[in-house]
Amino acid sequence: MDIKQLKAIVTVAEVGSVTRAAELLHLVQPAVTRQIRTLEQELGVPLFERTGQGMRPTEAGAVMVDRARRALNELERARAEVQPTPGVVTGIVTVGLLESTSDLLAEPLVTALARDHPGVELRLITAYSGHLQQWLDDGDLDLTLLYNLDSTPSLNARPLVRERLWVVAPASAGLRADRPVPFTEAATHPLVMPASGHALRSLIDAAAVRAGADMNIAVQTNSMRVQKQLVPAGHGWTVLPGVGIAEDVAQGALSAAPLCEPDVWRSIVLGTPRFGRTPPAVEAVARELARQINSAVAQGRWPSAQIQGADVLTEGE
Repeated sequence: MDIKQLKAIVTVAEVGSVTRAAELLHLVQPAVTRQIRTLEQELGVPLFERTGQGMRPTEAGAVMVDRARRALNELERARAEVQPTPGVVTGIVTVGLLESTSDLLAEPLVTALARDHPGVELRLITAYSGHLQQWLDDGDLDLTLLYNLDSTPSLNARPLVRERLWVVAPASAGLRADRPVPFTEAATHPLVMPASGHALRSLIDAAAVRAGADMNIAVQTNSMRVQKQLVPAGHGWTVLPGVGIAEDVAQGALSAAPLCEPDVWRSIVLGTPRFGRTPPAVEAVARELARQINSAVAQGRWPSAQIQGADVLTEGE
């Protein structure tokens, strides 16, 4: 088993074609076919099956592709780390951002790192907290924002900020930041809610129980963007973190107010693997991400947010 074989099976799996994989790898097609067959002979199992849609990994092939991709990523990271310019932090860092925070944090984070750490290759992934946690556990992320999570046997969770949830309505409703809306009042409207099982939905459901309110759920979705589209279209009100709707409210597309009776908060943490060496590039990105969050809160760009403690990775942890 060698690196060329690993690259071959990963590329074929990604593009679904030996011919296209050969073009991307700058090889002739028989060479790619030979690399795959040699690996299949070594393992004693077929890795791909030919279908009408192209080459598809078998069950064993899917396992090998997943492991090969991680191995190649680690080798790429190692190469970046061991060939640095003296005094310059280098490396590849994969960061997870909560979907609700990406508009606020992604561009400033990229800009700051390009200025201060040009040797760091940043890879940004946005998703919901549950997906990001799974990818961190699987080793696909170096660090990620998560919410309402404590440290676990597999990861450290460092508190960064807590923020209030807001009820969101069409602009015509005239909701205001200085006039919180009781949960029972919000629940009198049809609601566009995150899908069941979503961590934000769990917070809202718990608040409904505390308020003794029955929610009239008109639509469920796993997309914050869809939630914000359906509200001005008249399909109902919704509940979202302030950071996710600040720009929409500022532009007059939506109106919003903090929820009260009860207040509903979520805590955002920085999740990092508990074990293993932390590369300097990951430490640098973690510090910069915390700085960007502090700056957004201090400048009032993160509505109703409170800094909890932005201690980040230190060397040796």
